[in-house]
Amino acid sequence: MQLSVLRILGKPVTLGNPGTGKKLATWALALLLLSACDVVKLGSDGKPIIPADPTAGPDYSNQTPQQIAQEFWGPKILPAARSQALDWPALKQAQEKLAGTDTQSVYSKFSAKVGAVDADGMERKLTLNVNGDTVLLQLGPVIKGNAVRDAAGFIHFEDFKNQVQFAQVARALNKQALGGLPAIDASWVGQPVDVLAAFTLSHGSIDDGVALDIKRGASQ
Repeated sequence: MQLSVLRILGKPVTLGNPGTGKKLATWALALLLLSACDVVKLGSDGKPIIPADPTAGPDYSNQTPQQIAQEFWGPKILPAARSQALDWPALKQAQEKLAGTDTQSVYSKFSAKVGAVDADGMERKLTLNVNGDTVLLQLGPVIKGNAVRDAAGFIHFEDFKNQVQFAQVARALNKQALGGLPAIDASWVGQPVDVLAAFTLSHGSIDDGVALDIKRGASQ
């Protein structure tokens, strides 16, 4: 009788019966297939728990714009603004490099003197004199632009459900910025201030200014 030898789990097994050999070979193949499978855990609802994709970006689909803004503000936006902030000469240099319709949103930290306070209406403004330039900061409650969001550099459109949510996050960040500012009135006129703000630059203008922090009584 011809003997067959099959190695199962690293051990040789001598097969005297061809039928037995086929069965053992089938079991060996099944064991090999099982060893290549991953075990998927089930949740309390009986559905498989799918591990998160480590290469996937953040998912904000189930959060409100206000929740996203609050999540960003203290841990991310303010540290980014302070570390990335350009002084005024550097901001002007960045502006000069822009051509045509190009724009760039930046954070800037500078000292200035308050020229005027427009405290009436829905689009109140603070006029600052900075190194010979006249600059406007928006005091709300209506704030235009996306400077706070776009200057950060880490908030990307593809991380959000759609364009609407992306725009809503910009508005929520603007509102978050205003909520941290002191009350500004006519008594500030003529006073020196230290400012941390976001702007959108184009070749011919500095727009959409929003203060993230402003301190009265600082020296220029």
